[in-house]
Amino acid sequence: MAAVLPIHYPRSLLRAFDILPVEVWGPPRVSTDYGAAHLQPYLCSIVHNALSFLLSGGLDITEVLVVPHACDSLQGLGSILLDFISPKQAVLPVYLPRGTRESDIAFFAQELRSVYDRLQALTGRSPTEGELMDCIEREEAADLLLIQLHRCHKTLPLTDFAFYRLVRSREYLPAEQFATLAQEVLARGEALSPDGIPLVISGILPEPMSLLDALQGMGGRIVADDLACCGRRLYPPGESDDPFRRMAERIIHAPPDPTRGGLLSARLNHLLGLVEANEAKGLVFYLVKFCEPELFDLPDLRQELRQAGIPSLTIEVDVNNPVSQGVLNRLEAFLEMIG
Repeated sequence: MAAVLPIHYPRSLLRAFDILPVEVWGPPRVSTDYGAAHLQPYLCSIVHNALSFLLSGGLDITEVLVVPHACDSLQGLGSILLDFISPKQAVLPVYLPRGTRESDIAFFAQELRSVYDRLQALTGRSPTEGELMDCIEREEAADLLLIQLHRCHKTLPLTDFAFYRLVRSREYLPAEQFATLAQEVLARGEALSPDGIPLVISGILPEPMSLLDALQGMGGRIVADDLACCGRRLYPPGESDDPFRRMAERIIHAPPDPTRGGLLSARLNHLLGLVEANEAKGLVFYLVKFCEPELFDLPDLRQELRQAGIPSLTIEVDVNNPVSQGVLNRLEAFLEMIG
């Protein structure tokens, strides 16, 4: 089993080595005392919680730690794990390019070959290209179902809490089990008359998840998202016959993401498309405190949305904390304004 930090990584490659990836988005409600001895206080709670959870023994069941370099904080955590702490698990950094050019795909394909070599040395196994392609096709099938779930989000017979509990099970379930759950939900058909003020939510992750029930209780509903743990990982099928290039294509061609150096114009067009396609009345930026990639884009995004006539609200949270009454009051006031 591999503990995987956010955000983008090659699931197929890990599965080819018979390693189950389980993602670590914090986790919430963890004492940060262990991590505080190694990290600056102004880093995001996802990184603080992940290191504390590791040092307190929460990840002892895993054999590998995968640390994608999604931001400076995660890159710093990877360096600490490699150079100072030396955990019992093997540490596997993954370097993602910051663009979508042909050179970025070529670079990332070569990076994935390097990850293959490191996994080969760790496990003693050497999956063939055919075995890699089998794993890639299995993950592609699961991700096509994930895309279908998102496209049907506003009409599925699920509360927002149930919807995100389902799609976030992709963070830890094998592709085959997730596919079975997704097919069962999609087979139920559409809800007759979805109620609530339609919203798009953007940010890193919807924690604490109680936010979703609270939002529904106020008369709001999420119809689409631009969340790092969900909507930004709707990976399309690859095209190449080379397994490493195909895995690279899938991640490079995902929706725009500031942690991959996505252009501001591409993010804006993506958000405008989500709002228009789902007839949303507003957009909520639900951010983890100190998340620099999100905060860099935020002023320009909100200005452009305002000019397009789309109201937006920004909320910053610590994943350790419950939803405060102040946050709930701001959400309720926003819904009243746009309703």
